[in-house]
Amino acid sequence: MDQLNHQLFLLINATPESPEWLIQFADFIAVYAINIIPVVLLIGWLWLPQRKLVLKIIIALAIAVLTAKMLSSIYPHSRPFVEHIGHQFLNHSATPSFPSSHGTIAFTFALAFILWGRISQAVAFFSLALMIAWARVYLGVHWPLDMLAALLVSLLSCAITQYIWSRVGRVILVKSARFYRYLFGISIKKNGVKY
Repeated sequence: MDQLNHQLFLLINATPESPEWLIQFADFIAVYAINIIPVVLLIGWLWLPQRKLVLKIIIALAIAVLTAKMLSSIYPHSRPFVEHIGHQFLNHSATPSFPSSHGTIAFTFALAFILWGRISQAVAFFSLALMIAWARVYLGVHWPLDMLAALLVSLLSCAITQYIWSRVGRVILVKSARFYRYLFGISIKKNGVKY
């Protein structure tokens, strides 16, 4: 498995001969693309009628991040640049790489839209998740296996979230709506945000 992982990494990883524009594009995707997630969640909560989806995504993300942290401590795997394999084009600390945190968050967000949202949005967000996964391998800070593990953690987290929601989803929705009305009461009255 390690040999296949290394071979796939070397196929994807950039080299000093790679186009500079592609490295810069990958750098932008690897570092900044994930910031779209909190923006979409905020818009979905404050201005669009997608609060149920937003809450399920937040729960799934929390489960996914905790699961990824647990796996990382149980199975700490060195990053490619720590093992002196391939080329590194993105500054990163030598923390364990398995599974990818960025990949876990991006795939969980995308899978949530596939399972609970709109297909048009799901396609866009899954494409973004794949680009983030590619960029972080391309720049030499993750292995392909880190991204596969991230996808599997995301699937598991969404499944657990669906189970939780089937049991206590209504309660979560009602209590969060009350808290939201308390917090944003003035903005709601002035029609700055949706009720």
